[in-house]
Amino acid sequence: MSFRTHLESVVNQVDGALACSVMGFDGISVETFQRDEAAELDLGGAWVEYANLLTQLRHAAEVLKTGTVSEVSVNSEKVLTLMRLVSPEYFLVLALRADGNFGKGRYVLRVTAPKVRAEL
Repeated sequence: MSFRTHLESVVNQVDGALACSVMGFDGISVETFQRDEAAELDLGGAWVEYANLLTQLRHAAEVLKTGTVSEVSVNSEKVLTLMRLVSPEYFLVLALRADGNFGKGRYVLRVTAPKVRAEL
């Protein structure tokens, strides 16, 4: 199964989902699936910045000896963003409308991450 198939499945399963991507910690998207309604948002630019933030959070957790970071969310006025680590080099990111189903998004990313990891 391709990355795009997994990403499209995530977006279609979660109410309010706008886009989903497999991202490298270098900020480069491996693959993205995006609904047309997300075109007005600069999700790619935001996700590059979030990759940097996630790198810093992983480093902080290591220094503080709190364990491995597995998931991070950034909730803003218009977009809820969920990030789930897939491997040491890659993560899944899901953008939802502010009224999207946050809990379902977390669940679907958690069950999709191992499938994506197997494709890497």
